[in-house]
Amino acid sequence: MRVLVTGATGHLGSALVPDLLAAGHRVTGLARSDASAAALTALGADVRRGDLDDLDGLRAAASAADGVVHLAFKHEVMLGGDYAGAMADDLKAVRALVEALAGTGKPLVGTGGTAAGGAPGQPALESRVAPGAPRTEAERALVDAAADGVRSSVVRLPPVVHSPLDRHGFVPILIRTARATGVSGYLGDGANHWPAVHTRDAARLYRLALEHAPAGTRLHAVADEGVPFRAIAERVGTRLGLPTAPVDAARAEEHFGFLARVVPLDLPASAAATRALLDWHPTHPGLLDDLAQDHYFTED
Repeated sequence: MRVLVTGATGHLGSALVPDLLAAGHRVTGLARSDASAAALTALGADVRRGDLDDLDGLRAAASAADGVVHLAFKHEVMLGGDYAGAMADDLKAVRALVEALAGTGKPLVGTGGTAAGGAPGQPALESRVAPGAPRTEAERALVDAAADGVRSSVVRLPPVVHSPLDRHGFVPILIRTARATGVSGYLGDGANHWPAVHTRDAARLYRLALEHAPAGTRLHAVADEGVPFRAIAERVGTRLGLPTAPVDAARAEEHFGFLARVVPLDLPASAAATRALLDWHPTHPGLLDDLAQDHYFTED
């Protein structure tokens, strides 16, 4: 299959492109820079120069492919405080890809978050859509594309996608925060849960979705259903030789920055339906085992 991958040199793309190539697919990666283009060429992938703002280019690239995996997202815009703008641009990109593939029966795999399947006091489920959750408009556009003749699916990612490839996710941010403040902190009693998955297990699920997911499918890339946040903080503190302690709620934003609103959330998520549907079974280390390794704690 000729597969177009947006975000091909990012965190997940760096694992997905080799996985697709090893499975016999031909990959074209969307590249914004010379460095990204060179990285894709070195892997054996083809290069399409462009970005999420070039909607006509996205349509043309998707039309030339047998299937599309959409990983790209304007993380720099989100981290700059404009999450709404980043989501709006993602929705535009999704709609452009859907337009290009309408009526073809080709697969289109997009990206969402497990919070979209949440409910108070219950693990998030693939079958559930939580009102007002982030990125639900783009997810809905992808799922609805099934009615337009696209074999569309959405892989919902947990808050933590971890591995040596993770350089800018929540775990590196928490580690930098602990180093800067001298304490590995949590809020409340730290008993709230964060789900997690290893990057390479998530990449394999994207490939399985591309190859086999029925149209209109929501999938959960979840290995650890819910790791207590305090356990994450304790592992970070142990590795850094720093104390682990609760942070006063009044100082949450000062300590955690933009993560202050996310740290106390209870976000358990199930992947039971996904595992049964696609025979997907994570094989790489879980979050706490990965935090026992050196790769997160070796400073550049």
